Amino acid sequence: MNPNIETNPLLERLPKHLKQFIKPQDYSDYTPINQAVWRYVMRKNVNYLSKVAHHSYLDGLKKTGIEIDAIPSMYGMNRILTEIGWAAVAVDGFIPPNAFMEFQAYNVLVIASDIRQLEHIEYTPAPDIIHEGAGHAPIIANPEYAEYLRRFGEIGCKAISSHKDYQMYEAIRLLSILKEAEDTSQEKIEEAEKAVADLQNNMGELSEMAQIRNLHWWTVEYGLIGTVENPKIYGAGLLSSIGESAHCMTDNVKKIPYDISAANQNFDITQLQPQLYVTPTFSHLSLILEEFANKMALRTGGLSGIQKLIQSNALGTIELSTGLQISGVFTNVIEEEGKPVYIQTTGKTALSYREKELVGHGTLTHPHGFGSPIGKLKGFNLAIEDMSPKDLQAYSIVESETVKLEFEGNIVVEGEIITGSRNLHGEIILISFKNCTVTHGETILFQPEWGNYDMAIGKKVVSAFSGPADVNSFDLVNIVPASKTIKAKHTDERDDLEALYSTVRNIRDNKDSKSELQSVFEKLKNYHPNDWLLAVEITELLKDSDEKQLLQEVLDYLEQLKEKRPEVAHLILGGLDLIFHKEAV
Repeated sequence: MNPNIETNPLLERLPKHLKQFIKPQDYSDYTPINQAVWRYVMRKNVNYLSKVAHHSYLDGLKKTGIEIDAIPSMYGMNRILTEIGWAAVAVDGFIPPNAFMEFQAYNVLVIASDIRQLEHIEYTPAPDIIHEGAGHAPIIANPEYAEYLRRFGEIGCKAISSHKDYQMYEAIRLLSILKEAEDTSQEKIEEAEKAVADLQNNMGELSEMAQIRNLHWWTVEYGLIGTVENPKIYGAGLLSSIGESAHCMTDNVKKIPYDISAANQNFDITQLQPQLYVTPTFSHLSLILEEFANKMALRTGGLSGIQKLIQSNALGTIELSTGLQISGVFTNVIEEEGKPVYIQTTGKTALSYREKELVGHGTLTHPHGFGSPIGKLKGFNLAIEDMSPKDLQAYSIVESETVKLEFEGNIVVEGEIITGSRNLHGEIILISFKNCTVTHGETILFQPEWGNYDMAIGKKVVSAFSGPADVNSFDLVNIVPASKTIKAKHTDERDDLEALYSTVRNIRDNKDSKSELQSVFEKLKNYHPNDWLLAVEITELLKDSDEKQLLQEVLDYLEQLKEKRPEVAHLILGGLDLIFHKEAV
């Protein structure tokens, strides 16, 4: 299959900093065992989920082109997803939460293209194509849910993180990789688990990103819909887990009506969830999202918003009442009576208006930081932004005049005005000075030797959010995860087993003669005595054949394997149920 991912016009809209996470899906990397794992999980899921999943799931499988018998290709998925206004890209495992959500804001589904090992067929903490492709993709065919997902991404990517959030992301990513990789020592897994646990116990107050990740987990990943007494599954984590989709429907899992309190309910990706939230409708999800967004610095701004950005120690943006946006790493705020009166960034800073960088005010102009008073002039009822040209003339706030502006909070700006910039509404948003001194009491905040001074105009901070206002203002490329996923090892034994799976697949796909099955089964017994899935696949091919004796031999072998490996007995039974008692799938 063609692994080309450039098959959907939505992908052309993606900014460079998101495209860096995309990797080609090399379809030839999927082995016959991988294909068998996909097929087993999909057959089990479709059979079971037809009874317990939201009706959008089965409808969505058809609309998004997800096949039961073969791992989907990005080429095929993108061709079909175009029809419902979405696209898909392949990535390497977990990507940073902000990036993941920003992809959603562009109507792009992020799919970890690796697939779980046979040993983790029921559940893996690592994102894989079963989870993403068979879990997320079908539900987005529901327009109401798809809009929730897009809106969630749009709001979520603006959530401000704490400096510990990225540490937690890297720790969880590493743990998921180690747990999924074969031959990882128990010592390494325990070490990674301890690192995650230590961080979880020392996160302090939950950041906006931590809270919105919780909402994402309890809806998009592990959500139920309907009533507490009769819920249906729609969360991708449940839809893609043949173990947890059944477990979640038992009384062992507490069902809770979904509300905003879910934002403070943490989760453990390595364990079955002890409780799940039930939303009555998809529209209710959007109501809770808006309720949460109303509490975010994105909409509240103010002193607390600036403080969140300072605590994050990461690139962020504040927007002033004039619409001027300041993007950089915020390091200081001077406050007076609970209001910010002066803000300061350190390092590269850019000024924008309506998400577009102001000409001449990018990081080349402000490479070492930016500081400006916020608020009104002392003793004036009228803010500078609200002054008419006559008002500005009256107070000598015009070109070539030397002025002394005293702001509330004891911030004083004194210098010669060079020029001013206005927004589309005619409000002045920026004033540039030469020979300028800025002070706060005895403290010098800016002095003439540093060059020209640009002063932002705005009586208050109306918004604060993660990331830059204009994504083109900063080099956001090469912010990639530290850890890499670990591929399955090639051994002679493994290659031999793959060849047997390939033979069986060819017999099924091409309706070839079943005469080779006896030889395949003998090799399986003699050289791969712990493998169970191939014997189940052989059973399926023999069910309606004349090879009754061989069929009985394989069934007897599976019975012995159930006793020998009790941990896979229920998987064997599940496969046989599909063969002998299957309902229409």
